[in-house]
Amino acid sequence: MMVKGGGLTALEKRIVKALLARGERNQDIHALINYERTPTVNFGRISGVKKDKSIEPASDEEVEFFKKRKQSFDPVTGLNLYGDERLIRAREAMILAVTIFNSSSYKFKTGMFAILANIAWTYLLHEYYHRKDGKILNSDGTTFGLSYMLTKSDCPLSKGIKNNLNTIKAIRDEVEHRLMGRSDPRWLSVFQACCLNFDKTVVDWYGPRLSLQNEISVALQFGKLQIDQAAQLHQYDVPPHIAALDARLTAELSEEDLDDLEYQFRVVYTFDSASKGSAHIQFLTPDSAEGKSVHNVLQKYKISDELYPYKPSEVAALVSQKSCRRFTVSDHTEAWKRHKVRPAKGDKTNRTYCIFHKAYNSYTYNDAWLDLLVNEVVKPPKLRRGDTEGDLFGAGRAEMREMAKMIQKARPAPAKKAVPDGAAKA
Repeated sequence: MMVKGGGLTALEKRIVKALLARGERNQDIHALINYERTPTVNFGRISGVKKDKSIEPASDEEVEFFKKRKQSFDPVTGLNLYGDERLIRAREAMILAVTIFNSSSYKFKTGMFAILANIAWTYLLHEYYHRKDGKILNSDGTTFGLSYMLTKSDCPLSKGIKNNLNTIKAIRDEVEHRLMGRSDPRWLSVFQACCLNFDKTVVDWYGPRLSLQNEISVALQFGKLQIDQAAQLHQYDVPPHIAALDARLTAELSEEDLDDLEYQFRVVYTFDSASKGSAHIQFLTPDSAEGKSVHNVLQKYKISDELYPYKPSEVAALVSQKSCRRFTVSDHTEAWKRHKVRPAKGDKTNRTYCIFHKAYNSYTYNDAWLDLLVNEVVKPPKLRRGDTEGDLFGAGRAEMREMAKMIQKARPAPAKKAVPDGAAKA
C-alpha cells in the first residue's frame, strides 16, 4: 500500500489511538501499521499519537475493518483485495486468457483470449488514469473503453503496444458470434506479444512483484512438433473471413510496424544436434546482450539466395513455360511496377516476392512471385465496360493465334528431299 508522505494518515492515527486505548502493545501496533505499507513509519510515530490528546480514537467497526484490510494482502504480489481490485482483475483476466488458450480442453481459444486480454488491459489503464488524475468515467457514468484510452494524447503505451491492442480488438469484434475453424495459430505471434507487453508494463508501472512470469510458464505438450506438417495443415484450416481479416490488419500497418516485437512476437527455430541433457529451448529477451547478438545474426542471415533464386530473365522464361503464354522481360517490368514489388532504385522491396542484392546492385525473385504471375497470365480476360462477349471471344481467338505462332516457330523445319541426278526440276 503506497502512502503519500512519511507520516501517519488521519485514519491511521485514529486506529493507533483506539488500539492504545485497548491496551495493545506499541510494538504490535507498529507492526500492524507497517505491514505492506510503503513507506514504513518509525516507532516514534506511535509514541507521538499516544501523547497527542486531540486525536479521537476510531470506532470498533473501523478498527476491525482496518485489521481485515491488512489481512487481505496477497503475500506474493502485495496487492490488496480492497485497495487494488483493478490490478487484481487485470492480472487474473490475463492469466485466464493464457490458461484457456494453452488448455487442450477448450476450443474457443481465439475469441476468449481476445475478450479477456481486452478486459485485462482496460483494468490496467483504468488503474493508471485513476492514480494519475482520478478520472476514468465518461459523462454518462460509464468507464473509459480501451479504444478511447488508446487514442488519448497522454496514453503511456508505445506505438507497438497500441497497434497490438487495436489488432486484438479487431479480432475480438470479428470473431464475435462467428465460426473460427482452426484459426487459433493464426494469431499466436500477436497474442504472445500481448502477454509479454502486459507483463512488462505492469512491472514497469507497479513493481516486479506483479509479474506473471512465475505463475504462467512454457506450456508442455504430449505431441512432437512437426513444423513442416503443421505449416501445411494450417494453410487449409483458416476460414476465408479470418484470412481476410488478417490481410486487412496487415495492410493497415507499415513493414516497420509489423517488425515491431511489441506488435507481434517472433521466434526463429533452428535445428541443431545436442545431447539429451542440453536439448532444450532457451528464450532470450531482445534487450539482453545475448538477445541482441542472436537478433543481429538472424537479421544478417535470414535472407538467402536459395529463397529468392530467380533473375528477371529467368522469371520471364519460367512464366512462359508454365503458362504456355508469351511473357517477356518487358511484361515482367510492367508487373513489378503494377504490384509495387520493388522501386526503380534502392532496397525498399516487398520481401514477400523480391529482395535487393546490394553487392550486385540487382533484384531477385521467389516462387511466390512466380506463382502470382502465372496465375495472372492464365486467368481468362475480364470484360471491360463497353465490351461484348464477341470482343471477349475475339480476344481469346487472338491469343490462340499467338500461341499457334509460338508453337510453329518452336517446331524444327522439315528436311528437304534430295533430288536424283538427271531428274527434271519442277
